[in-house]
Amino acid sequence: MSAGGWHVTHDVEEFRREAEPYLEADPAGNTVPLTVAETVRRHGPRALGTEDARFGFWRRNAGGPVEAVFVQTPPRDPLLGPMPEVAARQLAETLRGTRVEGVKGGDGPARAFAAAWTAPGESWAVTRRSRLFRLGELAPPRPAPPGTARRATAADVPLAAAWMSAFAAEIGVGPTVDHTANAERRVAYGGLYVWETGGRPVSMAAHSPLVAGQSRVAPVYTPPELRGRGYAGAVTAAASRAAQDAGARQVLLFADVANPTSTALYQRLGYRPVADHVDVGFA
Repeated sequence: MSAGGWHVTHDVEEFRREAEPYLEADPAGNTVPLTVAETVRRHGPRALGTEDARFGFWRRNAGGPVEAVFVQTPPRDPLLGPMPEVAARQLAETLRGTRVEGVKGGDGPARAFAAAWTAPGESWAVTRRSRLFRLGELAPPRPAPPGTARRATAADVPLAAAWMSAFAAEIGVGPTVDHTANAERRVAYGGLYVWETGGRPVSMAAHSPLVAGQSRVAPVYTPPELRGRGYAGAVTAAASRAAQDAGARQVLLFADVANPTSTALYQRLGYRPVADHVDVGFA
């Protein structure tokens, strides 16, 4: 059989049609490609970036099954789904000549891409390590902190957008962007929750729309001056329960490995490790 390889497209419907069996065979591993594709389907090719979203799928042999995918929402870096390292190396050659400043994905594929992308004398480095968690049995904090969870409304959009910007800046992920549209989308589908005490929102968490039986909790944010009071755990539990109530068979989230406080919190809530991921930057 003749060689296969990567097919890159801006057509999200083509991507979902061709890659659907692969994506849905491992919804947890493919949570990012699934949720990115769903957002683009619902809100257009530039919903998550300043240029049209780009999708790719890889076949080892022409006519064979899809065995790897990636997504990119420029100016953000490519996001790799689970894939053989040979596919990651071939993707680096396929994207050669395009603007790529880094890559995100599972440890093995991301490193394989980086090694293939950089020329002799150039360098790359892991800039962030994160861990994918999957919810087992939800265990909300007991006792709960003062206050209650509620679904966010349109009136919460300015605050939620500001908190999303602060969250992105704090973890150093992605370019600075206006998160108003992001907050509006999450409010519109009912996936954004705030913890409120004394009539004041003090923390937030969101879950993504259900696709392929999975939903991912992100972002989770509490302003620095309000941390250490249990608000993040309580609102994360509320968003996780809401995802389950919406029909999610798998509720997922990513946590920064360098932040033992958040990783311990998620595990107390019932989340269990699935896989490690890295962000790689090119010098």
